[in-house]
Amino acid sequence: MITKNDIEKIQEAWGNGLVKIGSLKNDRVACERATEDFLDNLYAFDKGEVLFKPTLASVIQFRFDKIAAKSYFIGGNHDYPEDGGFALNPWIETHFENAGFIFEESRAIAMGNYFLTDLKGEKAKIEYTLGFVKDVSGKLKINLHHSSLPYKFSKK
Repeated sequence: MITKNDIEKIQEAWGNGLVKIGSLKNDRVACERATEDFLDNLYAFDKGEVLFKPTLASVIQFRFDKIAAKSYFIGGNHDYPEDGGFALNPWIETHFENAGFIFEESRAIAMGNYFLTDLKGEKAKIEYTLGFVKDVSGKLKINLHHSSLPYKFSKK
């Protein structure tokens, strides 16, 4: 059974991984290696497709494989020209605020906000839904990742 503590640990690992990737942006080889490790350790691409809707993707807004996810985080893939490398901002701190959870026998879902802090100390608020499953070794991984910027209504 997946627990709230399990989810909080993977969220912390996700945030730390995002910060690490950004810290390596000036060393492309190390940055790519860190991104590969991040995706292998935290996402369930080894089990098949992952439903991934990144925060700032609008042209190719849905990503289902590791190549597409990697492009979103560090850019450099001509098949995804809109990707500038979300992780390369760089972010120096992350924080999750979970609004709610759904727990089932072999999977779980969390929803809420996460906050990213940049080098200037400015914070970005991002809404998310994450789905989790355990791999064959029992390690928790993300199989659903939807994130977006908060909705702002404007009258015209």
